[in-house]
Parts: sequence; structure tokens; C-alpha cells
Amino acid sequence: MRMVGTGEFEGGSVFIDGDWKPLSEGKVSLFDWGFTRSDVTYDVASVWHGAFFRLDDHLDRFFSSLDKLRMKIPYSRAEVRQILHGCVKAGGLQDAYVAMLCTRGVPPRGARDPRLATNRFYAYALPFVWIAPPEKQAQGIDLHVSGRLRIAPESVDPTIKNYHWIDLVLSLFDAYDRGADTSCVVDAQGNVAEGPGFNVFMVKGGVVRTPDRGVLEGISRRTVIELCGTLGIALRIEPVPATDLASADEVFISSTGGGVLPIAKIDGRPIAEVFPGPITKRLQDAYWALHDDPRFRDPVEY
Repeated sequence: MRMVGTGEFEGGSVFIDGDWKPLSEGKVSLFDWGFTRSDVTYDVASVWHGAFFRLDDHLDRFFSSLDKLRMKIPYSRAEVRQILHGCVKAGGLQDAYVAMLCTRGVPPRGARDPRLATNRFYAYALPFVWIAPPEKQAQGIDLHVSGRLRIAPESVDPTIKNYHWIDLVLSLFDAYDRGADTSCVVDAQGNVAEGPGFNVFMVKGGVVRTPDRGVLEGISRRTVIELCGTLGIALRIEPVPATDLASADEVFISSTGGGVLPIAKIDGRPIAEVFPGPITKRLQDAYWALHDDPRFRDPVEY
């Protein structure tokens, strides 16, 4: 691979067909099973103040997902890291949303055998994407708990980061119809699952709870779990009935697109008089402090 220039494609860059290009070149074939069948896996890392956060963990999950889906890419782990750094460097970005993805590809005409397709790898970097920007977080996010069921983990392994999002997308329409900001879905037993791009946590009596199955095991989720141990905050990873959210002392969500984000309302009803809650605030502050920890920083060489 060539040496890409800093700011070569100002505002973002895509890696496609073995080279870095402007974002406008980021295109997938109409006949790629990644498009026609959502036969694709991906992962998203963040860059904050010029350094990737927990990039190794994102690479671990991406390569694990490739194995589980029987996909192969022509790049080693070290080369993928170089590609991601190159996307950020080429875009001249200090704070970025950085994605890597692999589609099944285009099989021979008329073929229905996934083994015959050549898998395709892409990567790109955009300016940092917030699920809810800081000003909205300060106002308070209103979360709708949708009655829509998340795809069962027995059908689609949620530990493989995937684009099977129709249930999540429709739940967003449910939220918007009610004037809420975002949504989460439930499983067949009525337990909270996850939202579009985030995990859900609640706090009751000083104990943090988060779902134990049927969800993507997010890197931000892992960070919160680890921080609870570091800060001495009680944590239970277990089924969380949706009805419990209504009586929670605090609710927050976690995502690469913003870290720890406090929820102010559940379906329009305030959760508590104090917002954000004290445990949520401790975890939020600790999450962003970790971005300065050399164990988790991977600086971009601009």
C-alpha cells in the first residue's frame, strides 16, 4: 500500500479496491450480497483528539465476526490497522467515526452458493458521529421502549456486528410517532434487548443492570462493565424486564457514538428528579478520562 497524504481527501476518506479515495468513491455493487441479503459484517471505532480508542478490541471483534460468517479478506490485522489509520489521516480528521466492513460479494451469475462469492473489504472515516450531541444530552434524551421484538439470538448471532436492523429502524419510527428521541426493542420474554447502535443500562438501588443475552457485546458496553469494577459500582448482567425501566433510578445507553449517554425520560415520563443521575455521571466522566489512558490510545501519525 502507498503512503497516503495527510488531508489528501479533506473531511473523510474511503479505502476501496486497494487504495484510499474520496468519500464519493465509496460504492457497493447492486449485486453484492451485502446489499441484497444484508450478508455483511462491520465494526466501528472512534478517534478522539487524534487517537483511536480501544482499536485492538474493535479489530478483535471484526476478525471474530469474519470467522463466524466464514468470510476472508486479503489483509492481515496489521494491514487493516494501517488502512484505518490511513482513512483518518487522509481525511485530516482529529475526531472521527471509522468503519471497517466486509460483504459477501458478488457470486457468479445465477449462483446461490455463498462459497462462490469473493468477499469484499471496505473502510472509511467520517467526522465523529454522535448518537445524541452534547447539547441534546444536556436537555435529556427521551427513550421509547418499543414492543417490537429483536431478532432472536438463535436466528442471528448478535455478537457478530451486523446490519439486520429493520426491527430497530421500525422501532425508531415508533419512537418518532410518539415524540421520543430514540428507541430500544425487547426480546420474546419482554426483556430489554438493545437500541439502534447502543446497549441499555439501568440503575436501581445503586446497582447497575444490563441485559445478558440477545445483544451485541459492545466495546463501550465492555468499557462500562470494566469501569463499574474499577469504581466499585455494583453490577449485574442479567435479564432486564422492560417494565423495570419505568421504576429505575437512572437509565443510560452506551455506544461508540458518544460513550455513556444519560436518558432523562422513558416514553415521555421523567426517570428521576436528579438528571443526570450520580452513577451515570461517574461512569460518563470515567469513560472520557480513559481516552487519555495510554493502554487504550492508538495515536494517528499525521
